[in-house]
Amino acid sequence: MRFEISKVLDAIEGRVCTDPTLARAVVDLAEVVRFQDLDGGRPASMLRLGMVVDVLGRQLEEDSVPVYPVVHRGLLSDADLTSNERMVVRRWADDGLVEVLSNPGDRMLEVADLLGLPVLSRARLDGLRGRYPWLGDPGRLLAPVVGPAGPTLAARVGNGAVPTMGEPSPAGRQLLARVWRCPEPGCALFGSAGGGGAFADLSASSDRALAGQPPPTLRQGVPGCPRHEARLTDGGPRPRFEVLAVRIGGLVRRRFVVSADRPVVVGRAPEEDGGVRLGQWLNDEARRWISRNHVRFELRGADLVAQDVSTNGSGIRPGGSLDDANRLPLQRQQSRVLAGGDFVELYPGVQVGRVQDLPTDAPFTPTSVMADAPTMTMRPVVRPPR
Repeated sequence: MRFEISKVLDAIEGRVCTDPTLARAVVDLAEVVRFQDLDGGRPASMLRLGMVVDVLGRQLEEDSVPVYPVVHRGLLSDADLTSNERMVVRRWADDGLVEVLSNPGDRMLEVADLLGLPVLSRARLDGLRGRYPWLGDPGRLLAPVVGPAGPTLAARVGNGAVPTMGEPSPAGRQLLARVWRCPEPGCALFGSAGGGGAFADLSASSDRALAGQPPPTLRQGVPGCPRHEARLTDGGPRPRFEVLAVRIGGLVRRRFVVSADRPVVVGRAPEEDGGVRLGQWLNDEARRWISRNHVRFELRGADLVAQDVSTNGSGIRPGGSLDDANRLPLQRQQSRVLAGGDFVELYPGVQVGRVQDLPTDAPFTPTSVMADAPTMTMRPVVRPPR
């Protein structure tokens, strides 16, 4: 049982981040883990975050959807969590995967405003619409609830339950255009990649090294570190980046970031840190065709460049055309600049390109982070008769 729970927490860890380019919703972690009706289990359980992440992915029709968690400091010592769960939350905080705050509610709405993200919360927040008018927009505020078929998200405004992305605020655009530095040594949010703290030696360097900085908090117009409440210094312009997506069989399975200072290799099981691994979604024939390291994506000035580094080669779909007559072969070590709408096809139906050019266009079959969860944590809620 303990091993199964640890496996699920590891899977959930892959769905939490403070990277503004990848996160798809902001969530109050403490509220979710204490929402006992989700599974009828113990007073607090980190597995409930996995249930909410699964629901978000289903309603967005996209796999591997990350959330941006904020959490009250008290959860790090909450006796209703197991010692392993408390250790996991502390490690996430030390790795910069969650924000640990004294007042997570204010920060949750600030992040959503700066980044244009929906909020997952059971609080109504009606009194804050004057400050954040978008709270009245359908799909921007959703509550995790228990429906007839299990956990789901219910819109606070309107009838739609699909989370809606807004536009980053003007302040958010300005903040995200710069690199910020915290004076606190080892700050995981605004320091060196990989974080610090007691669990720094356990930090994985692959995806986290790619994570973009979260937005600073603003106090009277001054950028600050939300964790250390210290004034940040401006470290210069942020490196240019592109958000890419992997689509397999018509389903968007993952997003990732290529920045001016960090190229990314995509393949069956890339050897480089930060590589995008496709093996878990491939059938046997695709596994045989796609190399461990197949295509390398990098930014050269204003251009997004794809270089084939495989054994069997790839293809370019110019303008997104699926007509084989228009397919352009990309042989080993060949490079090509990807124009707007272009994407790379590693194998029929296995495609990588800019996220806006690869929407999901097939019936969605999500990969659940709860696949290894013990069945006892998924009990339906049974209420005693009154």
